[in-house]
Amino acid sequence: MHNRHMSRYFFVFVFPTLLAFLLSFVIPFILGIVLSFTDFTSIIDAKWVGISNYIEAFSNKDFLNALRFTVKIAIVTVITVNFFAMCLALLLTRKIRGTNVFRAIFFMPNLIGGIVLGYIWQLIINGVLYKFGVTLTYKPEYGFWGLVILMNWQMIGYMMVIYIAAIQSIPNTLIEAAKIDGASPFQILTRIKLPIIMPSITICLFLTMANSFKNFDSNLALTAGAPSRKTAMLALDIYNTFYNTLNGEGVGQAKAVVFFIIVAVIAFLQLKLTRRKEVDNV
Repeated sequence: MHNRHMSRYFFVFVFPTLLAFLLSFVIPFILGIVLSFTDFTSIIDAKWVGISNYIEAFSNKDFLNALRFTVKIAIVTVITVNFFAMCLALLLTRKIRGTNVFRAIFFMPNLIGGIVLGYIWQLIINGVLYKFGVTLTYKPEYGFWGLVILMNWQMIGYMMVIYIAAIQSIPNTLIEAAKIDGASPFQILTRIKLPIIMPSITICLFLTMANSFKNFDSNLALTAGAPSRKTAMLALDIYNTFYNTLNGEGVGQAKAVVFFIIVAVIAFLQLKLTRRKEVDNV
C-alpha cells in the first residue's frame, strides 16, 4: 500500500531532475553532434556540410599533435599519480603520529583551481629554468614535464584519500592471520591488500584518466600551448579552433565529438579491464 502510494507521486519528484538533465545535457549533446556536420556561427545559420569538418579536423597537424601529446600526458599521469598516491596511502595508514595533518596537507592542492595552479607552477618552474637561460616554452619537453608535475601535485592527494579509505576498510584480522602464517609485507600487499582494494583502484584509474584527458585550465595557464601549439592538449586545441580560427566553429565541434568518443572508448575499456580483475580477485 505504501509503495503504491509512493509510485503515484514518483513522476512528480523525478520530473524536475529529468527535465534539468534533458535541457542541460541530452539536448545540447545531440545538438552538438548535429552541428559537427554543419558550418555555423550560431544555431540559426547552420549549413549542412557533411563530414568535411571531420576531414579537416584530422587533416589539421595541430589537432593530431594535441591528440598525441594528450595521450602521452594521460599515460604518464595515470601511472605516476596512482603510484605515488598508493605509496602515500600505505605510509599514512601505519599509525604514525601526525598522519591526519599530512593527509590534509597532501589533499589541499586539489582544492586550488587549475588556473591558479598553472600560474603558480609557471613561476616556480620558470624560476628554476631561468638559471639555465630557458623557460617552459623553450622546448615542448619542458612543457610536457611541467604539466606532469602540476597534475601530479594536484591529483595525488585526492587519490590518496580514496586509497586510504579502502585500506582502512580491510579487516585487521585478515592481516594478522597472514602475518601468523608467515606472509611477508610484500606478500600481504600484493595478495591481500591490492586485491581487496581493487574497486578503489578502478575508480582512481578512471578519475585520473578522465581528468588528464579533460585538462584545460592548467594547460592554458602553464604554457598556453607554446611553443607553436606543441604543448596544447585536446581541450585547449578545441578552444583555439573555436575562438582563434576563422569560421572554425564547425571544425571545433567535430573535434569535440571526436574528443568525446576517444575519452568514452578509453574509459569503457579501462573500466572493463579493471572490473574483470575485481571479479578474478573475488
